[in-house]
Amino acid sequence: MQFWNLGFVLFVLISVNCSLILSDDHSDPITQQKLDQVSNLPGQNFNVDFGHYAGYVTVNKQSERALFYWMTEATHDPSSKPLLLWLNGGPGCSSIAFGMAEEVGPFHVGEDGKSVYLNPYSWNTVANLLFLDSPVGVGYSYSNTSSDVTSNGDKRTAADSLQFLLNWLDRFPQYKERDFYIAGESYAGHYVPQLSQAIVRYNKANAGSPINLKGYMVGNALTDDYNDHVGLFQFMWASGMISDQTYKKSNELCNRESFIHPSRECDQINDIAYQEMGDIDPYSIFTPPCTANGITKRLMRRWHKVGRIGQSYDPCTEQHSKVYFNLPEVQDALHVYHTNISRTWETCSGVVGMHWKDSPTSVLDVYQELISSGLRIWIYSGDTDAVIPVTSTRYSIDALNLTTIGPWRAWYDDGQVGGWTQTYEGLTFVTVRGAGHEVPLHKPKQALTLVKSFLAGTSMAPVTEQVTESETSASQ
Repeated sequence: MQFWNLGFVLFVLISVNCSLILSDDHSDPITQQKLDQVSNLPGQNFNVDFGHYAGYVTVNKQSERALFYWMTEATHDPSSKPLLLWLNGGPGCSSIAFGMAEEVGPFHVGEDGKSVYLNPYSWNTVANLLFLDSPVGVGYSYSNTSSDVTSNGDKRTAADSLQFLLNWLDRFPQYKERDFYIAGESYAGHYVPQLSQAIVRYNKANAGSPINLKGYMVGNALTDDYNDHVGLFQFMWASGMISDQTYKKSNELCNRESFIHPSRECDQINDIAYQEMGDIDPYSIFTPPCTANGITKRLMRRWHKVGRIGQSYDPCTEQHSKVYFNLPEVQDALHVYHTNISRTWETCSGVVGMHWKDSPTSVLDVYQELISSGLRIWIYSGDTDAVIPVTSTRYSIDALNLTTIGPWRAWYDDGQVGGWTQTYEGLTFVTVRGAGHEVPLHKPKQALTLVKSFLAGTSMAPVTEQVTESETSASQ
């Protein structure tokens, strides 16, 4: 079963020159950093005041698995800023394609697919940003053992990502023991807490660990299959997208048992619901879909197997990235390893998603463990997403049975309601008004406000804390 209209992404190394990449494990850090440093990107007609680096980190020598990263330093005083790792979901979608090129990164791809422009709301204004294409087979990441690409799963992804961080910190020792955070969206609702759990356990077993994990944040995150389903159909019905009959039948036919033992009847009512929804983009129900190549909607039976939507607002940003990151000059600038095999870079790998080996039906148990460890944990949700909607997330949070310490209220950005928030013992929940599945794509300014509060450990600002430009001018 294929969940997206995607090509296959399969990087298989056959050249004897692979030692050029695999030798990085014992290289002098400063030398390797210089090799990874990126100068101007193709189509970049502006200068930047921060350094950025891209390349490979080997995570398994035996099979020669190597993960591709792109790191951008903070725009001001990077030595004082934390390190934040961003992960996209899928499973099988590229953090370069989405996190960097259309969401939180400083470089966004232009409409012509041959240029980049500077994102004024980039998260590297507040942190050093690290983007990782994980697992192998995603984006530019590869393995010299072809079977690796068809044997990915949650467990190995967490283990390889942990190994990546340890090896990457050896290459960039200036970030060892730096305050470290993880953020992501969608299927990264699995990746992010699972990697956080792996780090917490590693740190307990290894005194003096270089990974100083402080917390994580996930958006529109796959969390619990049953709660995700119940919340999804409630959202679709309340938004007027499906009939009363379909809503009632979904509750009758898709119970907890159907998620343990797949039910044909549940699958059929899912199909009916998506037919009733019509030709809209479920990742952002109030914005126009991308009609490039005749694609107006991405339907999936397991609706939570998602990586993205297609800014204000270009719904075809994914199509632009497909052009840009396939340009040979772009791949050269990013130090992408070239083989003699013809291959196409894709935003998401159908091979990886189709052959996923393990995916628990819930990660709520991981949350319970990590909340007790004292990490800062935030969950946010764009409220116009019909894939993993705000209702699904609220059901999953409710299942944690946490004590409320800050009641539900609106938060503000420039005097306008940016969304709503509630604080629990061990977790903060934030909604972003008018945002779809990819919150930083639809509401970049509000998303930057969100990450600033998260990193500072402060609650989202109530209206009384807002100072508008007119008020500031009047006081001067």
